[in-house]
Amino acid sequence: MTHTVQPELELSLKGRDFIALVDYTSEEIQYLLDLAIELKRKNKAGEVFQPLKGKTLGMIFEKSSTRTRVSFEVGMYQLGGHALFLSKNDSQIGRGEPVWDTAQVMSRYVDGIMIRTFAHKNVIELARGATVPVINGLTDLSHPCQALADYQTILEKKGYLKGLKVAYIGDGNNMTHSLMMGAAKLGMHISVATPEGYGPDFEIWQMSKEAAEQSGGSVHICHDPQEAITNADVVYTDVWASMGFEEEQREREVAFENYQINERLTQFAKSDYLFMHCLPAHRGEEVSEGVIDGVHSIIYDQAENRLHAQKAILAAIL
Repeated sequence: MTHTVQPELELSLKGRDFIALVDYTSEEIQYLLDLAIELKRKNKAGEVFQPLKGKTLGMIFEKSSTRTRVSFEVGMYQLGGHALFLSKNDSQIGRGEPVWDTAQVMSRYVDGIMIRTFAHKNVIELARGATVPVINGLTDLSHPCQALADYQTILEKKGYLKGLKVAYIGDGNNMTHSLMMGAAKLGMHISVATPEGYGPDFEIWQMSKEAAEQSGGSVHICHDPQEAITNADVVYTDVWASMGFEEEQREREVAFENYQINERLTQFAKSDYLFMHCLPAHRGEEVSEGVIDGVHSIIYDQAENRLHAQKAILAAIL
């Protein structure tokens, strides 16, 4: 499961931003996955590993989150560092200060910045202005930390990634984008089924297809859930109305009516398929209770691995 890491590969990650998986090579992503698994092993064995002693991570939250805040705070603590939480009311960005100014000033105080926000351009601008590494904790366009944790979980459960088929059924959102790119980089096959008008970003789809050509993977987009899920090793879904789209809830319930992951649909997946959801979930909406609480579900392992995957990112770039 582990790979021999070249010193130059490890060195290449130091000081880097972690904004999107497209910015990382297949080898770098695999290194982060292996490191996450190793840090998890150390944690479970009670081994103290604190390479970030004396380091501070500034965390800007324009979008609230239970898992992101707790996992980053605990992760920094376990690595010997400290995390500083800033809500939208605590940050001057929320009061109209240019992102560039915030980036310049925070870089004088902290060793790294994590931001969870709406507009992806805010993360790009923050990274341009900062002189310390910037981590994307989620934007409307991508969720790379979650995708890294997801592929760590699949690797732990299946023992390998290359050649596996992932079926994503639901909204073509930030989660879809990061899963597509991750699968493409890792030589996996991902099939995405969305209602018409709710598909993933075209540019990201094209970039993912290009990455898949290099790795031997594939990226397929369709509107038929049964087509996408057939022979899938992993079945993945997300809420139908992501944060910021709540006003479209009723409209989306109609559009996504036939896209629920349930016992009828999952019979087309492989018999040992894994069910995944990035949480929070709405039981009875995008997924039936029987599936999300059933024997194939690995949602809590997946949630736990946010801690370990993000620790790998923090340890590597800080």
